[in-house]
Amino acid sequence: MTRILIVNGNPKPASFCAALADAYEAGARSAAHEVERIDLGALPVDPVLRTGFTPHEPEEPELTAAREAIGRAQHLVLVWPLWFGDMPAILKGFLERSLTMGFAMEEIEKPRFFRPLLTGRSARSIVTMQMPRLVYRLVYGSAATKLLRRHILGFVGMSPVRDMVFGGIDDAAPGTRAKWLEEVRRLGAAAG
Repeated sequence: MTRILIVNGNPKPASFCAALADAYEAGARSAAHEVERIDLGALPVDPVLRTGFTPHEPEEPELTAAREAIGRAQHLVLVWPLWFGDMPAILKGFLERSLTMGFAMEEIEKPRFFRPLLTGRSARSIVTMQMPRLVYRLVYGSAATKLLRRHILGFVGMSPVRDMVFGGIDDAAPGTRAKWLEEVRRLGAAAG
């Protein structure tokens, strides 16, 4: 059994991202994994990191609870749409506000650097986009998923961090979408 936290980073409640998060959750629960879920569109948290990483700004109780859920999770799943070449601002803000100093990393004075504190956890990024997946990879270099993998989740110690990208979702036939949902459901059952 794996403790899994699913974060739906699409603020629209009736989105394909929500359906993918549902499929992952159903698969994980069918395999008796322990699952928690956060839908950022329903989370009453200001996503703007107003004071930088220090000093800590006052935080909403829901943000504290979300951070505790991250702390409990052995596997973090982020489901999000590619908007303007990156993750939605609400997801980036959530990560900035929740992966704080003292929780996700700590400063080392000599040499001046940061030590990751979320080691021993894996992560999965499930991304939807209008453009074809091959165009995202070859033309844009998978920039947003690389940023998330290397400079956010990897920076705080999560490894491995894997990506699953679904391109051309606006033109995908219902059968293709059903196949994708089943693929994600199986991934959830495997806690992958």
